[in-house]
Amino acid sequence: MNTSYIIDAVRTPRGRGKAGKGALSNVHPQELFATVLRELVRRNAVTAQAIDDVIVGCVSQVNEQGANLARNAVLHAGYPIEVPATTLNRFCGSGIQAVNFAAMGVASGAMDLVVAGGVESMSRAPMGADGGGQDGGNEALRERFFQVPQGISADLIASVEGYTREQVDAVALRSQKNAARAIEENRFAKSLVSVIDPLTKKILLERDESPRADTTAEGLAKLDAAFLKLGAMPVGPNGETYDAVALAAYPSVKAIRHVHTAGNSSGLADGAGAVVLASEKYVKEHGLKPRARIRSAASVGSEPIIMLTGPEPASKKALRLAGMSVKDIDLWEINEAFAAVVLQTTERLGIDPDRVNVNGGAIALGHPLGGTGAILLGTALDELERSDKTTALITMCIGGGQGIATIIERLR
Repeated sequence: MNTSYIIDAVRTPRGRGKAGKGALSNVHPQELFATVLRELVRRNAVTAQAIDDVIVGCVSQVNEQGANLARNAVLHAGYPIEVPATTLNRFCGSGIQAVNFAAMGVASGAMDLVVAGGVESMSRAPMGADGGGQDGGNEALRERFFQVPQGISADLIASVEGYTREQVDAVALRSQKNAARAIEENRFAKSLVSVIDPLTKKILLERDESPRADTTAEGLAKLDAAFLKLGAMPVGPNGETYDAVALAAYPSVKAIRHVHTAGNSSGLADGAGAVVLASEKYVKEHGLKPRARIRSAASVGSEPIIMLTGPEPASKKALRLAGMSVKDIDLWEINEAFAAVVLQTTERLGIDPDRVNVNGGAIALGHPLGGTGAILLGTALDELERSDKTTALITMCIGGGQGIATIIERLR
């Protein structure tokens, strides 16, 4: 197998994903991804004409995010019409899955130069805009697996593991403090590209919009449980609530601990990220200096009711494929969809917490669903270079019970 080299990674800032309230809420999602497409070519010695494919993750593929967003973003970015593009959906893992598929294409020898990443405008295509809920409305499937909303799944993890409100709030506080420090020290500057209004040419956003540096433990403790009312909603054929459905699948749990709030769950966001990958042949022929290489990539399925436990087995699979152990990883990016996911993954894998999300995560910075995976990879790579470290593992939980992980190795 050939080596898949990472030439560069860029991202937009993350705007608040609420219609009319975020700085990017008036930006078409095609424009968001076109922004990173243009920047990758501008700052690197690669030509758009040479790109074999563009692979883009996006979750809510409806309306402005429908019609093969990837292809339209390529055209909008001014790339040659000969450059193909495709859009994929692996829920929250879509952006990193796009990178993994691109790496596979390069490693197989089928491609030499690929751009991969993801985008989501949650202010313009809100979560659930594609309809059908978590399971597509399939009543026959519900007889086998009645999937509950992800917030209930996160609270179920907390209930199974015995996590307290104080523990999950501590994850959130650390995310905010780490993000604030990263912004203060310009740790994100290398990958960031400002979003420009295509009509006025004015800068709309040049730094992440959601972090709250003034967050305190006391403030977090005052927030209401976000999924308490949802858990009491009757949804089953016999009037069972979401909480009852979750408890039926995990009878050892006596009650659902509703510990997640708006403060310790990921924020809605708009944003995009992209990575350019190249083969060894392309690197040599064009005199490029790669920043890193893909060591391994893995996806797994996991139990679909608790749903969000996939990062642990996905990380183990990626480590096994790379011939590595947990101790061989210098930095971990565990997507902060919910605080309990980070806690469980860190504990079960025996990871040193000081190696996890050192520049904050989605709780502080936001989670533009399809874009987050590619953004996390770029963040990890920047931090490896800044801190003079070598390896990073990026992992994410995924709706429907899946997990994904990618290991990268910095090149010196």
